[in-house]
This record gives sequence, structure tokens and C-alpha cells, in this order.
Amino acid sequence: MDKLSVAIITKNEEKNIGRCIDSVKNLADEIVVVDSFSTDATKQICVEKGVRFSENPFAGHIEQKNHAFSLCTHEFVLSLDADEVLSDLLAESILKIKEQGFSDAYSMNRLTRYCGKWIRHGGWYPDRKVRLVNRKLFSWSGTNPHDKLTALSSVKTEHLKGDILHYSIESVEEHIRVTENFSAIAAKAMFEKNYRPSSLKKYASPAAKFLQSYFIQLGFLEGWRGYKIASLSARSKYLKYNKLAKLIELSKANQSNNHAG
Repeated sequence: MDKLSVAIITKNEEKNIGRCIDSVKNLADEIVVVDSFSTDATKQICVEKGVRFSENPFAGHIEQKNHAFSLCTHEFVLSLDADEVLSDLLAESILKIKEQGFSDAYSMNRLTRYCGKWIRHGGWYPDRKVRLVNRKLFSWSGTNPHDKLTALSSVKTEHLKGDILHYSIESVEEHIRVTENFSAIAAKAMFEKNYRPSSLKKYASPAAKFLQSYFIQLGFLEGWRGYKIASLSARSKYLKYNKLAKLIELSKANQSNNHAG
């Protein structure tokens, strides 16, 4: 039977981390938690549950998850966020392939809970993720805060039955805060990559996002939640490009001042 590491990153996740750990404890040979110096009870909960706990300054989601990868001692790693758990069916699926011997990589669906309801429309489901991999063949990449596991060479990916259950947003106010935070992170990452969107994209992209989520992906079937998801997804696009534009303007102003000096 292959050994399995589970890697989780945390920052003030006392309300979620215990549930996450409990969902994998029967199939994990080690659970590695990398924490960004939480100020709540996250560390205490992790220690009480017997995980391998370490602290590391947060440089970004991608960087932190790659660091967690590096601390795992087994070849195969399941990566979860602290607000995620395995459904019973997914846990059974992983245990079955663990007994048979792992392949290169596995994808699985993610089902997200939003304001007290599991969301299956608006582009939020099945939300397929590659999360169980041979860590020698993958690394975390993408653009912060939207990380993804990327293969370093040609691999075979199989799909597992069951869902990652994502306990995401509990209120519209929380969603607004997350939108503000993530759009700022995304704008900074795009600026650092020298991405410069066209004027058309800055205005058309938010509108297209709303139409796609609410109508094409049937978000309206989720009632008021579907409308909020679509509208705040569109707002996230708008804020991202707006914040990027401000960073570009600030950079040009600084360059002009330096030349003038």
C-alpha cells in the first residue's frame, strides 16, 4: 500500500481546520499543516490533533503551497485548503486507490457552500480540481490567488468519484471582503508579470462574466445567491483591472519623478 501525505496551509482557520483534518485522518499517513502565524486557536487545534505543524511567512498562495509540498515525506500528496473536507464517497475512492497503488495524478469535483446552500450552478460546479498527485511530477503555479497544480512532464490523470466539500462564504458581507482582497492580490500579480489589458477588456470582461455566470451557466437557478455570485464575480473583474490601472499609473508617476530628479 502506498503512503499518503496531506498538505494544508492555514491562517486563522480555527473554525475550519479541525473539520478538515478529521476528514482525512483515516487515510493519511501524515498531515502537514503550514501556518502563516495565526493569532487564533489554529495552532492549538492542529497540535492537539497530532499533525506535523510548522510556521512560515506568507509570500503568496502558490509559494506557501509549494513550501508545504516540500515538507511532505511521502511521494504522493493530497492538497486541501483549510475550509475543505472530503465527502465520504471521495474518502472511500482515495482509500481504494491507495490500497491498489497510486497513479500519477487524480482530479475530483469540488462542491461549494455559499450562504448556507450548496451551489451547483453559475459555474461553481463541478469545479474539477487536480489535488492528489505524485509530488515529484507537479508543482503549484498560476497567478495568485488562483493557484493550480501543474505537471512538470506528461502524466496520466484519472478522475475520482465524490466531492471536495468547500465551506466557502457564509455571508454576502464576507463575499464582498473576499472580492476586495483577492482582486488586489490578482492586480499585483498581473502588474508584476507586466500584463497590460486593453481598454475594451477592462470594461467588457466584467459584463461578460456576469452574463456567463447568471445566464449561460444557469446561476439564476440558485435564486438570490446566484445573482450575488454573478454580480460579485463581475465586480471582482472590474476591481482587478481598476486596481491594476492604478498600479500602472503609480509606476509611471514614479518613473517620471526619477527621471526628473
